[in-house]
Amino acid sequence: MTTTEQPARAFDLSAPLPTIHRGDDDLPWIQFGPDVESKVAHVKLREGLWVARSRIRPGAVLQTHRHTGPVFGFTLSGAWHYQESADEINRAGSYLYEPAGSTHTLQVLPDSDGPADVWFAIWGANLNLDADGNIDSVLDGALMLSAYLHACRKQGLPEPPVVVES
Repeated sequence: MTTTEQPARAFDLSAPLPTIHRGDDDLPWIQFGPDVESKVAHVKLREGLWVARSRIRPGAVLQTHRHTGPVFGFTLSGAWHYQESADEINRAGSYLYEPAGSTHTLQVLPDSDGPADVWFAIWGANLNLDADGNIDSVLDGALMLSAYLHACRKQGLPEPPVVVES
């Protein structure tokens, strides 16, 4: 073995690691503006991962944004698309992958049968853009976690059991 090689690690499969469970009622819905309510389930601060569920009202158009990392989305209900790819409509059961660097404007269809209810796993930050394409604001996992916990405290709710990893 050379000095740059590391010995293979052995995993003890007889002692499984514990899982972490959060029920739907464990994490409260928090309003973020007039069109969106969200709950944050998991944040890995060092890796920049944030997992959140959002409900967005029919007809809502969110600010155009660019992602610094990939995003994975799964739609539970409602109908939405990105204005830049209007023919690709996300409905219940739809899976969406967004590569790093993608830029788009989320719109819930006005005739959606209710809010778009979507789980997102987001790596990195959302760079929110103004009408000229300039960065207007930045939202990442640490800031989303902070805003979520602050809003819970402001509403007199107990601190929710968000899974937070350093």
